[in-house]
Amino acid sequence: MAQGRLVPGRSAQGRSAPGWVVAARERLTGWLARPLTSLHLVLAVFGLLALFGLVMVLSASSVESYTRAGSSYAVFVRQLVYCGLGLVLFWLGLRIPVRVLRGTSGLFLLVCVVLLAMVLSPLGAEINGAQKWLRLGPLSLQPSEPAKLALALWGAHVLITKRVLPRQWRHLLVPLVPMAVTIFALVMLQPDLGTTITLAVVLLALLWFGGAPGELFGAIAIAALVGAVAMAGIAGYRSARIVSFLNPGADPQGAAYQARQAMFSLADGGWWGVGLGQGSAKWDYLPNAYNDFIFAIIGEELGFLGCLVVLLLFGTLAYVGIRIAARNTDPWIRLVAATVTTWLVGQAAINIGYVVGLLPITGIPLPLISSGGTSIALTMLAFGLLANFARHEPQAVSALRYELTRSGRPDVLTRLLRLRPPVPYVPASRPRAGAWPTSSGRSSRGRR
Repeated sequence: MAQGRLVPGRSAQGRSAPGWVVAARERLTGWLARPLTSLHLVLAVFGLLALFGLVMVLSASSVESYTRAGSSYAVFVRQLVYCGLGLVLFWLGLRIPVRVLRGTSGLFLLVCVVLLAMVLSPLGAEINGAQKWLRLGPLSLQPSEPAKLALALWGAHVLITKRVLPRQWRHLLVPLVPMAVTIFALVMLQPDLGTTITLAVVLLALLWFGGAPGELFGAIAIAALVGAVAMAGIAGYRSARIVSFLNPGADPQGAAYQARQAMFSLADGGWWGVGLGQGSAKWDYLPNAYNDFIFAIIGEELGFLGCLVVLLLFGTLAYVGIRIAARNTDPWIRLVAATVTTWLVGQAAINIGYVVGLLPITGIPLPLISSGGTSIALTMLAFGLLANFARHEPQAVSALRYELTRSGRPDVLTRLLRLRPPVPYVPASRPRAGAWPTSSGRSSRGRR
């Protein structure tokens, strides 16, 4: 009788997915298995974020641009100029051979350190109480932005070069951590806490994906906590931000004003927003509406739906960046791809976190969306490197070389952007145990 009450067909039907779901899942699985999917995803996320950012900068900056410059397009035009420069850097990052990127990473970092020191000299320009720019005619350069990428490239080179020393992390930390601390100190002297936090994210990502032991992160966490308390005590405005974060009602017209206005903007937007360009927060209610707090303008004008689009784009970036790292065989590419992805996604998470009230305000821009000069240009360069690394996945290398062999000419994207065909990674012979790497790093570097 008990068996008679069971209906096998109905039970199986309840557990199986509808046919269209199965078909869609199979199509998605097949598409993800294609050799150039990572490249297409990087290009799509890059294009959508850049276009979305331009639209939102135009909307968020129009009022202040008209007030200060007499034109609603002043900030937008400047953003277009830096985006044009960023597109050139994106193309260079996509085109430069991997061996050249790795070989020049030390020089790149050295140049960034020299520029950071120059910022603290009379050559530096002070804006809003922080001396972190170098004036280059009509343009300005913020050296702390390229320092993030330089630290990622050079740090990965150091860790990969010295990985032949098993379980000897003190040797790995000697060049990397002192250099990182030097950069942190130069940036904090400006002072720029937000960029220092982002640089710390880069260092932590290098150590994490490089396989550092867990006790090392415990020591870093303790040092970071002590440093945060010290910095909050030295600068009163930092401690005021922490107090306003813990108790937003303590100073609603002072330290907590910006955070409260951001929350009001998000609440006004609701599910669908008040309409693109129709927000009221940019009418001098929300400071830095087109910079650090542009996510609040997105929430007000495009609602929860617009915020969800931004989250999905950065979520896709996280997926494709880790996918590129996992599918590559070159250890340097793997480490750089994972680190750059953590940097970009982590920076976005911190920015969104303090806009929605989950974190204290730190002044970190939203990558490719916030208005910025050096920041947006170097972010585009980072995307170019990710696209370059996507072309060096073994399956992508085989597909691109097969197309070149089959038709006698490269694929459309390679021809359009005048790219070099990717070269497959060939690992070098493993050095004998305990041997120190040479100064050139040849003992652990593959050939391309």
